[in-house]
Amino acid sequence: MLNFFQEYINRKDTYSVKWDRTKEVFKTETPVLPMWVADMDFHPPEAVTEAVRERVEHGIYGYTYIDDHVKIQIQEWLLRRQHWKIDQEWIQFSHGVVPSIGKAVQALTEPGDKVLVQSPVYPPFFSMVKDNDRELVNAPLKEENGFYSIDFTELEKALSSGVKMMLLCHPHNPVGRVWTEEELRRIGNLCVKHDVIIVSDEIHGDLVYKPNRQIPIASLSTEISNRTITLIAPSKTFNLAGLQASAAITENSEYRKAMEKIDKKNGFFTLNTFGILAMEAAYSKGEAWLEELLEYLEDNIKLVDSFLQAEVPQIKLRQPESTYLLWLDFRETGLTDAEINKRLLETGKIAMNPGVSFGEGGSGFMRMNAACPRDTVKEGLNRIKKAFKDI
Repeated sequence: MLNFFQEYINRKDTYSVKWDRTKEVFKTETPVLPMWVADMDFHPPEAVTEAVRERVEHGIYGYTYIDDHVKIQIQEWLLRRQHWKIDQEWIQFSHGVVPSIGKAVQALTEPGDKVLVQSPVYPPFFSMVKDNDRELVNAPLKEENGFYSIDFTELEKALSSGVKMMLLCHPHNPVGRVWTEEELRRIGNLCVKHDVIIVSDEIHGDLVYKPNRQIPIASLSTEISNRTITLIAPSKTFNLAGLQASAAITENSEYRKAMEKIDKKNGFFTLNTFGILAMEAAYSKGEAWLEELLEYLEDNIKLVDSFLQAEVPQIKLRQPESTYLLWLDFRETGLTDAEINKRLLETGKIAMNPGVSFGEGGSGFMRMNAACPRDTVKEGLNRIKKAFKDI
């Protein structure tokens, strides 16, 4: 099946954010190779396409409810892949992880409450706090020799300042860390100690490279579980972002009631028909495809690492433990963020996410999407080389 991922698929003129909105996002008139937004240039598992095709051929797209069989597939997937046993009643649905973060913030905190993040981190973490009129508290990750860890002294100091909620990114986007059981227990125990709600974004939890292992923080103890909302989706795992289907999972019935109240206020009661079908098919029949994908992505990552070391050694790859999003360190070039971005766009003609958009700790970095055919990765690397060959 590895040849399946080698196929180039023309995504232009398909309303693709990644391929059709680059000009507007990066404010460039010159066509550039898009290696930024986090979706893949691969077809999803055939079982997903077939499930959607069958409904298209049926031809009627009326109101659709979410059958318990979808919840069963989520239960079985999490038990099989992450050794986490959950009850069906813990599962709620949403159009996406970011809307679920916003819903949790609205349901479980009040305007002015403190919400903690750990930068550099996925930009919507910041906007979901600020746009909901909460106070942003940052406990930045600690970087030493290219490895990111948590400064637990600073984390506890921040949590003890009256923080109401912590937004945990696990695995972490963009630095690619998969938090260990020891790290997760320390986070969970600190949140128990300081009465802090945990919202754990685990959308990349299926894209973990061996020997690392995804451990849902809510699986560690009943005490931690009862203050955690875990957010998952098939969108990153199976390339289904456009179908907008995700799940929020929590053992805490009071949290569920509060979030259901927000759903009622907003008139939300079900998912898109195709999102429901795709989610069910992906979790029930997509596992073999995922194993092949992980192997292909690892080879792409090895290619990026070896190319940079050989051809552009001043640019370093911070080896990811998870995700297809690569955190590239440009600091040895001695250039400013604006200069780095300018070279990439104007000389290399390649678009990546600027590190500064991920907050404190992101300066000097760029985020590269390697979930594409190998020839596209090679083209991107040659464009990076062209942009920095004179440094």
